[in-house]
Parts: sequence; C-alpha cells; structure tokens
Amino acid sequence: METKQCEEITEMVCLESDLLDGQMKEVEVDQQKILLVRNKGEFSAVGGLCTHYGAPLIKGALLGDRVRCPFHGACFNTKTGDIEEFPGLDSLPTYKKLKKRVKKMSSRVPGVSHTVVLIGGGPASLQCAETLRQNDYEGRIIMVTKDEQLPLDKTKLSKAMNIEIEKVLLRQSDFLQHHGIEVWTKKEVKSVDTEAKTLTFKDGTVQHYDQLLISTGGRAKPLQCPGAELKNVKLLQSFKDATEIHHMSAGNKAVIVGTSFIGMEVAAYLSDKAASVTVIGSSKFPFQSSLGPDIGKMTMQMLEEKNVKFCTSNGVAEIRGENGKVREVVLKNGEVLPADIVIVGIGVIPNSDFLKRTSVEIDSRNAVVVDKFMKTNIPDVFAAGDVVSFPLPLVGHKRVNIGHWQLAQAHGRIAGLSMLNQQVAINTVPYFWTMLLGKSIRYTGYGEGYTDIVFKGSTKERKFLAFYIKDEEVVAAASLNYDPAVARLAEMLLMGKRITKTQAQSDDLSWLQLP
Repeated sequence: METKQCEEITEMVCLESDLLDGQMKEVEVDQQKILLVRNKGEFSAVGGLCTHYGAPLIKGALLGDRVRCPFHGACFNTKTGDIEEFPGLDSLPTYKKLKKRVKKMSSRVPGVSHTVVLIGGGPASLQCAETLRQNDYEGRIIMVTKDEQLPLDKTKLSKAMNIEIEKVLLRQSDFLQHHGIEVWTKKEVKSVDTEAKTLTFKDGTVQHYDQLLISTGGRAKPLQCPGAELKNVKLLQSFKDATEIHHMSAGNKAVIVGTSFIGMEVAAYLSDKAASVTVIGSSKFPFQSSLGPDIGKMTMQMLEEKNVKFCTSNGVAEIRGENGKVREVVLKNGEVLPADIVIVGIGVIPNSDFLKRTSVEIDSRNAVVVDKFMKTNIPDVFAAGDVVSFPLPLVGHKRVNIGHWQLAQAHGRIAGLSMLNQQVAINTVPYFWTMLLGKSIRYTGYGEGYTDIVFKGSTKERKFLAFYIKDEEVVAAASLNYDPAVARLAEMLLMGKRITKTQAQSDDLSWLQLP
C-alpha cells in the first residue's frame, strides 16, 4: 500500500494483506507518523498523532470510521480526518498532507450586519465561533472576555503553572483576525437586555447582538472563614493567577485547601518547588466521592512520596496574617500550620449573576438551563460550557452541570450549528483526565450515584481499570496505565451499548476489544 506527501514522496509502507478489516497500523514516511486504517475493505491514511497534544492514535480505540485518542478522548473520522469529538480544534491531515489541518473556514463579508456575540473566552466560545465560520457564516463574530489574554488552554494552568503564554493560547491572534473573529479582552458584561438584544458592559458601553452565546464558565468558590481576604490567599482562575502562585510558592510554605482535581494538580506541581506543601481535605481521601477511596488513597500516596503532607477529614477554621499577608492556617481540629501562601480549590460556581434581571432560566445551582440544541428559554440566546445545565443522553437526558473541557467544546459546536438553524442534538460522552507527577488518570461516563466499583489490575501497582456500577450497569470508568480501555468504553457508551456488572467482573474482557 502506498502513501504520499505534498512533495509526492511515495513509499511502500505495508502490504494490503497486512491489514485486516477493523485494524489500524502506524507507519512513518519522511519522519511523519501516519495511521493506516482498513474498514469494510477500504483503506484510508490520516495523520497518526492527535491534534490536541500529539498522542499516538495507534494506541487509541478504532470503531468503524472513527478513532478515539487514548489520552484525552478526541475522535477523528479516519476517512476525512475531521475532528468529531473534543478536546482539540484541528482535524487530522489526510495522507496527502502531513500536518494538522484546519477545516475550511469563511470570514466576515463586508456589508453583512448580522452579529453574533459570544460572552466568555473559553473553549465553548471559540468552538462556536469556528463552527460558524466552518459553516459559511458571513456576519460579525465578537467574543468578549474579562481575561487579559486571547482564549487559552486553562487545563494546563494547574499542571504547568510557569508556562509561557504562547504555549497555552488556543489560537494565535492572526488566525482569529484572518477568520474575522473579534476578541475583546478585559471586557466584562454587566447586564443583558434580551428584548432590546443589547449587552451593557461594566465600562458603560453597549453592544447590539442578533444572536447571543452565554459561555461564561465558572468561578472558583472562595473560602468562607476569618482571614480569607488576606493577600496571599489565592484562587486559580487565570494565567496571571498561575504565574503568581508559582512565584509566591517557590521556596515557601504552601498550604492547599481542597482535594479537588485543581488542588491535587497544584500540589503535584509545587511538590518539588515549594519548601513544603500541605493539602487540607474535608474527606478521608482525595477524589473520594468522584473516583472512590482506593484511587484517592493511591493518589495521596503518590504525593506523599514527594513529601506532600495531608490533613484529611479536616477544614480551615481561620487564616492568621501579619501585615496583610498569610502567616498561619488554623485547622478545625485546632492544629496550626505555618504558611506563606494558601491556594484554594474547593469547587466552582457558574458565572450567571449578570443574568439575574433577565428571563433566562437559571436552576437552583446557578447554572443556565438549555435544551439538547443548547438553546435557552429565550429566542436567539444560547448557552454552552461549564455555566450550563444540559440534557445528557447517557443518563436518559437528565439535566447535568459538568465542568469538562471536552464537553465545553462539544456544547460550543452544537450552539454554533443551532444558530445556523442546523438542529443537531448534543450526543456526547463526558471524558476527563487529570495529570499527577507525570501519570494521567483518565475517566469517561457519568458516575454520580454509583454504588459499586469493579477493579481490573490494582491501584497498589498503579495500573488499573475501574468500572463504576449503578443498577447493575457500568456507568463510568477510570484508568491508569491501561490505555485504550477508557477510550474504548467511551465509544461503546456513545453507541448506547449496555455493559453489565457481570461483564465488568468477568476475567474475559474481550468485549472491550483491547489490543
């Protein structure tokens, strides 16, 4: 079988008989990795590395004409190379071009006055903007963000806190300009008038819209205790916060409140940079309710090996300071910890306060309510990302609020299509990952209310696959060093396949089709 590149390099890479139906093979041509796929007797060749962060797709899950990345769950069509599930923005090259490919996009056409305003500078807004341009929208697109920067990959901020801004930007400014996507930074919306179709900003300016996307995400929940307002008590919300936490913690005593994914990732990052790191958690183990005590205990041990200390089943009673700066943290059990900086990661509140005076429906948890097309109850007002409560097909279309990067992008795409009257219902399986000390735990599904966990491998050996069971069915899975099991399960859940507890307990996992 031959494959080629733009400069018409042609090489024999494998025999047709080497590749059976439903199989894939990675080959290298002119130092470029290519994925060969055979499906229903037809061959296709696409780029072999995921466009999100370069994971080898050969280690992923192939189902028909679709390959799912083993690391973060992005999916690509193996015939067209198109990205079909997130995270990531770019599509795979087909075999004639061997670099990432941007789907064909239009730009703004002078004289077209129709305006779409996207509130928020995260992945949902950016994906919505790109979806509009990919579908020949010719009007004006304005993205409004209170951040100082262009849209960036915030998932990296808790994992690599001293990273250069260029390395975390999702798109460069010339790309956005070329495709007519305006980004207004340091601009915050004060109120919305859905009848007049106008936004009023905190600086007093007003902007008209024809269609509106609310994708304002969530903000970190502040600590409620005496001393929480001291100068060195930090929340991680922006690029600037990450940089400040890095510099304030270097060589100093860091105390982290909360054993959330953010808290644990920050603890792992600071473990070899701060003089000491102490984590305070309300439960006995980190991630206890989401991933279960076994995985929580394992992650705790991983960090303890790097001299991170834990104060579990505890909380902060008071933070004491000197000259406006933190000096010590008093725990609820009376213990006193010396501290130069306190980093708080105790949850997220959806940013919907600016909608209070509107008729946009908000639920009891502050989330904006949307339907399966990401429409709110107000015509021409859509919402996406961490700020929404949306119907998840996986749980019988029950409304859920989930703060996953991949979901925000999926929402943004559906919202963009809805704006163009292309009624495509949201159909996605949540996919999440966390990175601790160079090891990545992957998770897929929706495990809330699970009653049992079935393990393959073991947390002691740090190689496992955990199935979360509810009503005798697998509703979610987590893994470490067990790729592409989670990617494979995500595909099965997406197709509506029922996986029983008995299947999960069986020593025969052939139904998962692992290599």
